[in-house]
Amino acid sequence: MIIRPACADDAEAIAAIHNAVIQDTLVTFTTELRTAASVAVDISNRQYLVAELNGQVIGFATYGPFRGGPGYAHTREHSIHLTPDAQGQGIGRALMAALEDTARAEGVHVLVAGISSANPGAIAFHTALGFAEVGRMPEVGRKQGQWLDLVLMQKILSPQ
Repeated sequence: MIIRPACADDAEAIAAIHNAVIQDTLVTFTTELRTAASVAVDISNRQYLVAELNGQVIGFATYGPFRGGPGYAHTREHSIHLTPDAQGQGIGRALMAALEDTARAEGVHVLVAGISSANPGAIAFHTALGFAEVGRMPEVGRKQGQWLDLVLMQKILSPQ
């Protein structure tokens, strides 16, 4: 397995991974499917890393602005998704380690994760990586007829 920066050629595979999560789970509150074209634009505008095995993209991690305004310039919100077959093998940990290294090199001080309360595995994953739960927003998301909480977690990457 290799981890590398994403390129436009990865957009279709990333969209497919993301769309499976959108369609089949409560992991994201998003209901609009991604297109390869929209992912290609994102790849050109923000950090994206992919995990590749035998020439196939099996996961991705990305981050972008947390909120607007110069006061948030050193904080980013991230997202990570793997194919079901890639889960539980340390690939997510490797992707996050690489994403954190990239973020530190860019001067990011804090990474934020916004996690659906319907995804306890992601909460455990982030806790194991040193993220701390810093907030819970009850019933701010709605999907498949259910109200869902948003769990906010963060990790401080640099000591100052």
